[in-house]
Amino acid sequence: MKKLSPLGGSIVGFAAIIAVATATPGSAAQCCVERPAATSLKTEVVASGLEEPWGMAFLPDGSILVTERPGALRRVVDGVVSEPFSGLPAIGDVGQGGLLDIAIDPDFAETQTIFFSFAEPSEDGGTYGTAVARARIDLAAGRLDDVTTIFTSNKKSSGGRHFGSRIRIAADKTLFVTLGERGSQMRAQDPFDHAGSVIRINRDGSVPADNPFADGRDAAPEIWSIGHRNPQGAAIHPETGELWTLAHGARGGDEINKPEAGRNHGWPLISYGENYSGAPFAQGSEAEGLEQPIFYWDPSIAPSGFAFYSHPAPLIPDWQGSLLAGALKAQYLSRLVLEGETVVAEERYLVDTFGRIRDVRTGPDGAVWLLTDATSGELIRVTQDGG
Repeated sequence: MKKLSPLGGSIVGFAAIIAVATATPGSAAQCCVERPAATSLKTEVVASGLEEPWGMAFLPDGSILVTERPGALRRVVDGVVSEPFSGLPAIGDVGQGGLLDIAIDPDFAETQTIFFSFAEPSEDGGTYGTAVARARIDLAAGRLDDVTTIFTSNKKSSGGRHFGSRIRIAADKTLFVTLGERGSQMRAQDPFDHAGSVIRINRDGSVPADNPFADGRDAAPEIWSIGHRNPQGAAIHPETGELWTLAHGARGGDEINKPEAGRNHGWPLISYGENYSGAPFAQGSEAEGLEQPIFYWDPSIAPSGFAFYSHPAPLIPDWQGSLLAGALKAQYLSRLVLEGETVVAEERYLVDTFGRIRDVRTGPDGAVWLLTDATSGELIRVTQDGG
């Protein structure tokens, strides 16, 4: 792989990345700047009884689409949960895999189109990979029409770990999709393997002409960046339009990254955590040619769900301009205070209150919305107490 700097700078060969020493690392990331929670919150359980809810998306009419990991799509209208929509493709209910994220087409009013990611089984059902489909949704009939798989990861594998996957739509209407390395670490360093990467595609699944490897010579053309472990959070910066991601580490080393075109984020060559065996990573926490995270957690919180809190009429005014992340293992909502692109403090809310937080979104109403990861999961609306 030729790792092309988006700034037109140095070119680092893929083989050289594997062998490089830690001679000239980039700026070290920040960690662990916790401070006491300062905002009083009001929470409302809007819907319950959701089976392992994973992702949500807000429709223009104020209703909410929610995916359930075992393979159902539902709509929440005024707190009432619909029957499952019909028309979904074959979905692998395997480990962490299933029906995953969901996004609304920017032109939904005209197209009625949605996008969703899922664990796609092979024909014999023995292997799986992350895929993305689009469909027209018929809300009145409760079904999906014209379902088309627009992206399929190119190397399916067995097991149920590390599918990713979040979908975020950029200002130019291209789709960013995060993919985990399926529990096989070095796949994240193979530039022709979609696993362990962020990909960027057009809404029809074609490759944008300005992708860093669009010609396919040095990497799979869909790839935007590589070296990611299992990114289960993604958000578009409301001012810069840039993609930020949130990924699980191993034992420690959960991290926030800002993936840029053609960059290598280092997994598993570098990490601020350690292997489950207790062994350190080959090149420690920093190495030349490998990107540093913006922020990391040690010990791990098992993060999933990620959002910038930015709204013209915020219902949590204290949080305007913050980053929000859910914690599965640690069971809390993280508010990260930003100064520019630097995390200067973390405040922890709802600790052990609702359990494992799977998804976090800023709603069109100015509230924060959460999904809890449970066999009877909940959709929760969060506002500032007194707001």
